[in-house]
Amino acid sequence: MPSCEALEDEDRRIRQLQIVVSLALSSIADAAMEPSQAWDLVLAVRGTALRLFPGKELAFDLIYLPRFLRLLAHRYPGAVRPRFG
Repeated sequence: MPSCEALEDEDRRIRQLQIVVSLALSSIADAAMEPSQAWDLVLAVRGTALRLFPGKELAFDLIYLPRFLRLLAHRYPGAVRPRFG
């Protein structure tokens, strides 16, 4: 069973990621930016998520990426989606 400190650390990292995702979604929705800049922001958020939760690429792609994709499709219809490396 994880220690209380480990659980608190995980909760802190989850809250931090939720804030980063929320700010990025708001920025993409409200700021005047090119599609490439929006994708750069998505990739930066993904990088932050993986620093906070190493090895959880699939979790990010299943939980957060669809939210970004829906927003980007709405904000930039017809824009080409880059591939993740």
